[in-house]
Amino acid sequence: MTPQDASKRAREICSMAPIVPVLVVNDATKARSLAEALVSGGLPALEVTLRTPAALEVIAEMAKVPGGVVGAGTLVTPADVRAAKEAGATFGVSPGATDALIDACEAEGLPLLAGAATATEAMRLLERGYDMLKFFPAEASGGAPALKAIGAPLPQISFCPTGGVSPQNAVSYLSLPNVVCAGGSWVAPADLVQSEDWAGIEALAKEASKLTA
Repeated sequence: MTPQDASKRAREICSMAPIVPVLVVNDATKARSLAEALVSGGLPALEVTLRTPAALEVIAEMAKVPGGVVGAGTLVTPADVRAAKEAGATFGVSPGATDALIDACEAEGLPLLAGAATATEAMRLLERGYDMLKFFPAEASGGAPALKAIGAPLPQISFCPTGGVSPQNAVSYLSLPNVVCAGGSWVAPADLVQSEDWAGIEALAKEASKLTA
């Protein structure tokens, strides 16, 4: 997969809804119902972080849900990329970017939303052909004002800010011309997942799906 094709596909996925749920799931038996609730609520693009032992199994279960597009987050190594692709992930998300990670994604045909927090990091990824990036950690890196400032000299790069994004500040990001969507974990809070309150999660997803600039 070429960087241009990868960026095009990443942009398509990010354009599906204003919020991409960032999911940390410990119990794979809840994965399918969780995905169904989020997709029904209008959030079809799902990022399952590789932060739990169950993550790959969760990806495999969520990949079965009609209408959902499941990606693997927290990709750090080429081994992560291969495992995520094998589990059924159709896109990847990384906190940063290394040449080895990007090479692995291109070799596996896995579109990558690579992380960048500075103008230099964004320019290096643009140099490799990537113009749809993750801005991470968003709030700790200066929030919407910082991303707006980066966008002024680099208008050809678009972002999905993630990290500290909430219902209270999401619109400040979504109003920026260089933001396509934002990543957020609030749509699937741990207590609702644990109690299997799928209706509650669907309601949160519906609210998030209506967020606009």
